Amino acid sequence: TGLLPLMLLHDSRRDARLDAEGDLVLLDEQDRSRWNQEQIAEALPLASEALRGGPGPFSIQAAIAAQHCQARRPENTNWPQIVQLYSLLERIQPSPIVLLNRAVAVAMVEGPQRALALLDTLAADGHLDAYHLLHATRADMLRRLGSPNEAAEAYTRALSLVTNDSERRFLERRLKEVTVSN
Repeated sequence: TGLLPLMLLHDSRRDARLDAEGDLVLLDEQDRSRWNQEQIAEALPLASEALRGGPGPFSIQAAIAAQHCQARRPENTNWPQIVQLYSLLERIQPSPIVLLNRAVAVAMVEGPQRALALLDTLAADGHLDAYHLLHATRADMLRRLGSPNEAAEAYTRALSLVTNDSERRFLERRLKEVTVSN
């Protein structure tokens, strides 16, 4: 299927996801030397093989994770390929979460304005209104676009929904950043 390489690739980054204080470290800020290279080396051929067997949800997700793991530095990530993979996943297994993740990838290729338009369309249907990551992602796009008041509102909404302590601390720091800069 693609489940095994997907699990291996996600797990390979486990040690870099939190800092020494237990705070969230975003993917592009992770120390990639802390990623488990043995797991990645084991998973990459499995991910390729799974995708060759036909694009299923797990094989596509494994291919997306493989794109991240193959990039030695964040700026080397093949974001256009990731957007294409999310588009394929959206056709095979449509869901609001897939659309949310695709919007993040689109931001990396086309910029935050285009991603925000996708997120606003997604938010309008209401399916993810109680999902903190929708609001956190909207807040990040608004922050990147230089709209601190709107970003603060979205961060506040995300904070009202988040249940994970490390994510809460991250969102609190981001909220403070946009309110201090304002």
